[in-house]
Amino acid sequence: MSFQFLFRGAVSMNLPAVLLALLIALPMGSAAGSVEAIKERGVLRHLGIPYANFVTGAGDGMDVELMQGFAEWLGVEYRYVQTEWSDAIGDLTGVKVKSGANGVERLGDVPIKGDVIANGMTVIPWREEVVAFGQTTFPTQVWLMSRADSDVSPIRPTSSLVQDIVETKSVLDGKTLLGKLDTCLDPALYDMERTGADISLFDGTLNELAPAILNNESEFTLLDVPDALVALQKWPGEIKVIGPVSEPQEMAPAFRAQDTELRDAFNRYMEERRADGSFDRLVLKYYPFVTDYFPDFVGTE
Repeated sequence: MSFQFLFRGAVSMNLPAVLLALLIALPMGSAAGSVEAIKERGVLRHLGIPYANFVTGAGDGMDVELMQGFAEWLGVEYRYVQTEWSDAIGDLTGVKVKSGANGVERLGDVPIKGDVIANGMTVIPWREEVVAFGQTTFPTQVWLMSRADSDVSPIRPTSSLVQDIVETKSVLDGKTLLGKLDTCLDPALYDMERTGADISLFDGTLNELAPAILNNESEFTLLDVPDALVALQKWPGEIKVIGPVSEPQEMAPAFRAQDTELRDAFNRYMEERRADGSFDRLVLKYYPFVTDYFPDFVGTE
């Protein structure tokens, strides 16, 4: 199958978005997240969720190694703090939020547990209202996936990504579809309710979405590129890509909106790793197949 489609290109409680961002930027309790405060504490707290090859759950992963290197670059110790998709932003900012039909909803104050979220977090508009993203660490897109034995064939890519997305969505009328709330795989982000699909929000982890369709829990699921590529390698010949449902997207670490110094420090660290080739080597260690789909993202030494 050709994957050329990859290479083309009001807030709850009547709070205005600016005020919500201010409330999140100034949470109850001390964030202690500036570079100086982190150095005084002596620890960088990395909020992560086991997902694809970014955080494997076995003590390694692309984002684990990236944050370990950042901690060393700052001259502090590294500490991994596991979280969940629904809790991650609250664990970072001190304000639990969710995306709703009327915008970002503020649910209340929670304890701050970390300094940066890094686990293949996709940059999507509602998240940009509440966190500050650092440099891009991985390219992505959301795909529609099915079992290999599905009678629905992959779309034939055209010269228009918009048309490819329309054709992909057209296969879903009357079909069952899995998505995941509070993630980039939330069907509402891509107007999937208009497709006529019978949509279910998955209760398990993102890593369990591909196994769910293999177990006949649904005919289709949404997956983003990194998880889809891992699944295609893990279960060769058992699942297939039908087509894209989103424009190209980016993944990046998330920082508190007020922690510009820490975010800028991370961006300088990334510039150094890109310049010396170590970032490319890290990406290829965990995603050796990325060059097949995004040939311009990393160099090939």
